[in-house]
Amino acid sequence: MSPAYSLRGLKVLIRGAGEMASGIAHRLARCGFHLLMTEVANPLAVRRAVSFCEAVHDGAKTVEGITARRIEQLSQAPALWERGELPVLVDPEMACRAEFQPAVIVDALLAKRNTGLTRDMAPLTIGLGPGFIAPDEVHVAIETHRGHDLGRLIYQGTPRPNTGVPGDIAGYTHQRVLRAPAEGRFETDLQLGDRVEAGQTVATVAGRPVIAQVGGILRGLIRPGSQVTQGLKVGDVDPRGRVEYLHTISDKARALGGSVLEAILAHFNR
Repeated sequence: MSPAYSLRGLKVLIRGAGEMASGIAHRLARCGFHLLMTEVANPLAVRRAVSFCEAVHDGAKTVEGITARRIEQLSQAPALWERGELPVLVDPEMACRAEFQPAVIVDALLAKRNTGLTRDMAPLTIGLGPGFIAPDEVHVAIETHRGHDLGRLIYQGTPRPNTGVPGDIAGYTHQRVLRAPAEGRFETDLQLGDRVEAGQTVATVAGRPVIAQVGGILRGLIRPGSQVTQGLKVGDVDPRGRVEYLHTISDKARALGGSVLEAILAHFNR
């Protein structure tokens, strides 16, 4: 028999601290779990206003009342949990796993492939999106494609392949996404929340313009000065024009947080 776990203070390691991972972490933190988020040294979040990975750059990041702080060693985590805060550790390979000994690992990189998560890494392993096969590689995979099956727990099989088409917002899909026209340095004078018009130059990469295809609010924009590759998503225009949406967790991220919570409760509270 597997050992018994208390749901109070259950240790959960979340790989990634971008938009979707942050929505998941926010929901689990409110439920009293002890979370640890791991990130790369230079995260390139687009929806920076709601991404805990900004703590890697700035030391701390608050999203909807919950604060994440960068830590340099795992021993700093308990003090943050006492204050209701989340630790973010630069550790893309999850080398901390042996010391942390999580009951749950959630791979929320949304890399469209499995970059190394296996069932034997924790009592419960959860993979989000395409590339995870349950139960061979992970205990449960979660559908991340918008639509009827968003958030569905998959215990046999794999989520839908990546379509390459962003989710529909106000009738726009790929038109609302800003992508780098070349490899190089991303530069812009605009800020998150600024209003842009269709045809407007929003930024430049290696001197080439990044042009908005639709008007609206800049809901997402990577950090100015970042080095990017050609085709990388560097921004997101919200055609609804609601500035208040900038600082709130999206419906998709909140739904995925509920799905991860369901998977944890189903596994440990049987």
